[in-house]
Amino acid sequence: MTDLKNLKQAFDHLGPLTPAASADLFSIWSEHRVKRKEIITAAGDVEKYLYFVTDGVQRIVYQDDQNRESTLVFSYAPSFGGVIDSFFLQKPSVYYFESLTPSAFLRVPFEAVNQCVQKHHCVSEALRLGVIQAFSGLLERMAELQCFTSEEKFKQLLKRSPHILTLVPHKYLANYLGIDATNFSKLINSVRI
Repeated sequence: MTDLKNLKQAFDHLGPLTPAASADLFSIWSEHRVKRKEIITAAGDVEKYLYFVTDGVQRIVYQDDQNRESTLVFSYAPSFGGVIDSFFLQKPSVYYFESLTPSAFLRVPFEAVNQCVQKHHCVSEALRLGVIQAFSGLLERMAELQCFTSEEKFKQLLKRSPHILTLVPHKYLANYLGIDATNFSKLINSVRI
C-alpha cells in the first residue's frame, strides 16, 4: 500500500521507531475520504483525528464574527493535516479544517495515538519533533507576513512550494499571503523566480 509506505517515510524523517512501536503505530490508521469543500473539523469542535493526507488539498481557516476569513495553512499529500492544537490539547478548535478538493487520508483517533505514545517513548519523541518542526514553520510564516512586501511573500511561497499555484485556487493563495486578489494576479504575471 503506497499510502502506508508514505506515512512510514514521514515518520522515518521524525526519528527511528522500534519494530514494536512501528507495528503498533501503523496498525491504528484507517482510510477516510471527503468531498470537495467539505468541513472536516468545524470551529467549536474538538479535533478527533490526526490526518495524513494521501490525496487532495485542504486548508485550515480562521473565520471571525464578521465572516472574514484568513487561510492559515494548506495541506496536501504527503503531509500531516488537521487542527493539531485541538487534537493534542483535546480542546475545541477555533479553526475550520476544510477540503478544497476531493481528499483522501489515513487518520488515527486521539485515544489510539495517546495509547501508542504512552506505550512507546520513540513514538512520543517522533510526534514531539513533528510538532516542533510545524511550530518552526509557523514562526517563519509569521515573520514573512509581518515583515515582507507582497512580492517577497509571493516569492517565498513559490520558493518553499513551487507547485502550489497548480494545486490551490489563487483566491485562497492571495488570502493566505494577505494580498488583495487583484495584486496577486499582477504578481503571477510579473514576478520571475
